[in-house]
Amino acid sequence: MAKASKTAKAPAKRSRPKPPAVRRAWRWFLRRLALVLAVPVLLVFVAILLFAFVDPPTTHTIWSEKRRLGDVDRQWIGIEEVAPAAVRAVVAAEDANYCLHWGFDVDAIRDALEDGGTRGASTISQQTVKNVFLWQGRSWLRKALEALITPAAEAVWSKRRILEIYINVAEFDEGVFGIDAASHHYFGVPPGKLSPMQGALLASVLPNPKGRSASRPSTSQRKRAARIADGAATIAADGRAACFED
Repeated sequence: MAKASKTAKAPAKRSRPKPPAVRRAWRWFLRRLALVLAVPVLLVFVAILLFAFVDPPTTHTIWSEKRRLGDVDRQWIGIEEVAPAAVRAVVAAEDANYCLHWGFDVDAIRDALEDGGTRGASTISQQTVKNVFLWQGRSWLRKALEALITPAAEAVWSKRRILEIYINVAEFDEGVFGIDAASHHYFGVPPGKLSPMQGALLASVLPNPKGRSASRPSTSQRKRAARIADGAATIAADGRAACFED
């Protein structure tokens, strides 16, 4: 009787079936989509790192207005060259709790929702991200991108840097961008010479720069500027200006 072989034969290796054509196409699409999404994310992250030290050269709004008008009035200025009362006025007008949040004012968002969305709840951090990286106008896509980029900007930029960028890219009149251009445009003085009321009047135009004037304010705008000036004094007294002042 023949002896059984001591070594058993290894089972034949089966080749794995290739995925169906639809699955291959779907995987190809997902890889390309990931690549397409990764490129702008990487560019934004690099820009955030760069703008921590380098001033943004332009924004979508500045670029589009320059194309429409032929030219714009804008000159970058360091935050230390702006009258502190004027800087505090901007914060008091746009985001009084600026030093107390990490990019989103949850209480302001809750209040806006309770009011049916009739008033805004965007912080200065959100507005800076919108101005530098995105576009104007209301859309869910823009708000979603703003919500994604804002925490990254807050993590990399200091509060003082965010505010410095904001006051240099915000629109104060048609074709007038930044507090330096606005200060000369409306009052004929450099930003360091702005009085508390002049700073408050500049801040009062920010929600509607094309429809308001700091040098020719309406009665309601004057009253709002007075409240802004009071608010600026209040945040200086209670410490809510500490994160952006030396």
